[in-house]
Amino acid sequence: MGERLVKRAYKCRFYPTEQQQRELVRTFGCVRLVYNKVLEARTTAWYIERRRVNYNETSAMLTAWKKIDELKFLGEVSSVPLRQTLRHLQRAFANFFDKRARYPRFKSPKRSRSSAEYTRSAFTFRDGELTLAKMAEPLNIVWSRPLPEGAQPSTVTVSCDSAGRWFVSMLTETAVTDHPHTDSVVGVDAGITSLLTLSTGEKITNPRQLRREQARLVKAQRALARKTKGSVNRDKARRKVARLHARITDRRTDYLHKLSTRLVRENQTIVIEDLYVAGMLRNHCLARAISDASWSQLRSMLEYKAAWYGREVIAVDRWFPSSKTCSACGSVNDAMGLEVREWVCRCGVTHDRDVNAARNILAAGLAVAACGGGVRPPRQSSVWQSPVKQETRPVKVGIPHQ
Repeated sequence: MGERLVKRAYKCRFYPTEQQQRELVRTFGCVRLVYNKVLEARTTAWYIERRRVNYNETSAMLTAWKKIDELKFLGEVSSVPLRQTLRHLQRAFANFFDKRARYPRFKSPKRSRSSAEYTRSAFTFRDGELTLAKMAEPLNIVWSRPLPEGAQPSTVTVSCDSAGRWFVSMLTETAVTDHPHTDSVVGVDAGITSLLTLSTGEKITNPRQLRREQARLVKAQRALARKTKGSVNRDKARRKVARLHARITDRRTDYLHKLSTRLVRENQTIVIEDLYVAGMLRNHCLARAISDASWSQLRSMLEYKAAWYGREVIAVDRWFPSSKTCSACGSVNDAMGLEVREWVCRCGVTHDRDVNAARNILAAGLAVAACGGGVRPPRQSSVWQSPVKQETRPVKVGIPHQ
């Protein structure tokens, strides 16, 4: 078994004092302001001068802004989160020009995530206590699990969600050991009735976290709609809706973590489909159920955990007819609709649609692993680069292209 160093983030909840909360809220506001001003400056430079602005130029802009009377407050918060947001924007533009992501968008105080990133020069971590720059007291962190012995965070990200909960995420470099080798391989077919169907015949139940809270969510959203905009009661109602959404998200994430950990621990190779989830969400009849299943998040978990522990994840091309192909004789039943859950092949074998698909996915993935070939596409992070049959790339007006 091999051992490797990996970067892992440990996220914990903390409870700031009033002074710490004021300082962090000011920092969030300054980070958002700097991000938006730099984004505006870079976009204007492209349209007027047809040139790109690099990180060094934006850093000089920030230094000049701090000397302006109207923006002197930027110098009252830690400079590290402000520099980090410049780097984040630089990376966003690099991803855009490399066609890996969309054009960067402006941050909204209502809709964007409130966060600030600190590097080692802007915090101290001693004996389990974390103290940020511009703060006299350490954060009151509730440790759900301790950091590995001897681990020191390289970056710390502080955030506040819409439900008013405060979190700190510490990125550390830790050693992990490969799981013991096993000959077990599995094909995975994603679905809605069953979240996953394995090639072994096992069907994993879809917990449908959103449906479980749907009645409470509807009641809370109706109460929110009746409140006067800008009132204290409306803010209370908004936080109640946000807490319900946060509970749904936490339960879903916890379930997916346990499921992905189990699959990686038990199998040496996991074969999945390269689903185009963004395109499937355009089906308004199934969009809510597909979002609740969160297949993309599960795939991401499988991939990084497999990389950590010496496993392999193979993605089969989305156009491979796994459901319509007989896993016994290989014939394809093109006339089979989505409503058909069981079917009989002309060779006489009766198939459960999902189990048959999982077995075909496994066979195709093992063929790629053995021979190489074209049923394992590279993972694309942007819907712009995810090819869709009979569809063209959307034209974006008013956005600079390379």
